[in-house]
Amino acid sequence: MKFLAMCSTGLGSSFMVRMNIETIVRELGLADVAVEHSDISSAGPGSADVFFVAKDLEDAAQGLGDVVVLNSIIDMDELRDAVKSAAARHGLL
Repeated sequence: MKFLAMCSTGLGSSFMVRMNIETIVRELGLADVAVEHSDISSAGPGSADVFFVAKDLEDAAQGLGDVVVLNSIIDMDELRDAVKSAAARHGLL
């Protein structure tokens, strides 16, 4: 299972979200989840099982598959809920 955090350049915000997702994945004990980050233009439907993007990239992420749109990329509670929901959708919880 792969979670992919994406931003427009694949550098700052996607890396920060990736690190936060990794923390949550460890908290939840999801051993079979790999977390990566990327720029959105490099991602395709087969790049990950779940894609995490900020609200401003919602339209660009259409067609990728299971896309989680974050209203705030710094809100850990929102991200924790999003990771839990994604894990549940994919039978990990």
